[in-house]
Amino acid sequence: MATPRIARVFGAVNIGSFRVSAMIMGVTETGEMIVLGSGHRESRGIKRGYVTDIAAATYAIRDAVERAEKNAGTSVSSVWIACAGAGLSSAISKVEIDIGGRRIEEEDIEQLLVAARETIDPDGRMVLHALPAHYTLDGAHGVANPKGLHAEALGVDIHVMLAEGAPVKNLIEAVQNAHLDVEAVVAAPLAAGYACLTSEERELGVALVEIGGEVTNVSVHAGDMLAGMKTIQFGSNDITDAIASALGIRRFQAERLKCVAGSAIASPSDHREMIPVNGPGDENAGPIARGADDRNRIPRSELVSIVTGQLSQLTDEIGRALKPLGFSARRGGQIVLTGGGAELAGIAEFAQSALGCSVRVGKPPALRGLPEAHSVPGFATLAGLCLYAADDPVDIRSIGPSYQQTTRYSGVELANRVWRAVKEYF
Repeated sequence: MATPRIARVFGAVNIGSFRVSAMIMGVTETGEMIVLGSGHRESRGIKRGYVTDIAAATYAIRDAVERAEKNAGTSVSSVWIACAGAGLSSAISKVEIDIGGRRIEEEDIEQLLVAARETIDPDGRMVLHALPAHYTLDGAHGVANPKGLHAEALGVDIHVMLAEGAPVKNLIEAVQNAHLDVEAVVAAPLAAGYACLTSEERELGVALVEIGGEVTNVSVHAGDMLAGMKTIQFGSNDITDAIASALGIRRFQAERLKCVAGSAIASPSDHREMIPVNGPGDENAGPIARGADDRNRIPRSELVSIVTGQLSQLTDEIGRALKPLGFSARRGGQIVLTGGGAELAGIAEFAQSALGCSVRVGKPPALRGLPEAHSVPGFATLAGLCLYAADDPVDIRSIGPSYQQTTRYSGVELANRVWRAVKEYF
């Protein structure tokens, strides 16, 4: 079978607190998405979504991108990046204009979106996205495309995603220091939604919980758009730290225990099953666990108890976050768990019992070329970044010629951009 011709290429970098991952994705002339290469490495210089050491973060980003480029057999000069921390928050701005009962034209929709743009009040914060969430006709919601319909009044709900400016600028600078241009900064819940949620789920209403290393983002999607979100300063690393603290062992030992033998569901045989604290060949690495036997083994029940105790705290926080977002399990709402923390055995069953609603684990879609090792929840946001880039949804800030941004380039930067344009179009 002949290799399809690639028409466009996207680079994406997810800068997490646990790992930095990169992906290069191509779009064929027929519109098929193909993963050309991906790579990851341990995160450095990032704490709860914030850059704490720009040199270390830059090195990790450059290393992850180079691994993806090596696997892809091609290089990228610009990337889309995800933002999971930086004080993410969201707001809904409602705007309505008079139509007078006539037929709605494209110009009316543009006028509405321009009017909506004027209502955005970032209050000193950075606007990452300003996306049309719902159109309304005479106050009635659920209109996907109002063009051609008649109404007295046309309205729109704009979902505005905000972030603290300085942390986002630090992320951008870390990427630029790795000799990469930043195409856009995308809120992680938006990217994860593109990867994990079906179109029907996004239309009917669903809660997406992305459990990262040190941050958990809770977002509600409805009407095919993200309707609201909340960030929780708790992640899978906190579970690791709790294991290390309770057992008096090193973090690498605790992480191994969590991944190999950890579970969110207890079983009657757990107290009889003894699990080694260290892996094969590492018997003498790290201290002896508190309460371990002479072979440095602990009852599995003790590990499960620590894990479930931490998960109880997390699900309590998730439940509190969902209430003001209008999500209700009583109305048959579903929750989708994703992120590296969602790879813990039994976590969906635990969350379903704790939150009282249907819960499933969300993974990246079955993209051509996606390695099996990257087809897990921990890489969902990365894959979603590429899908978001390909979709390139309308942002109301880009509407209208008077709002086109222009930038003057000179010297080496001008020459570089001219050369890239020549390579792209000739």
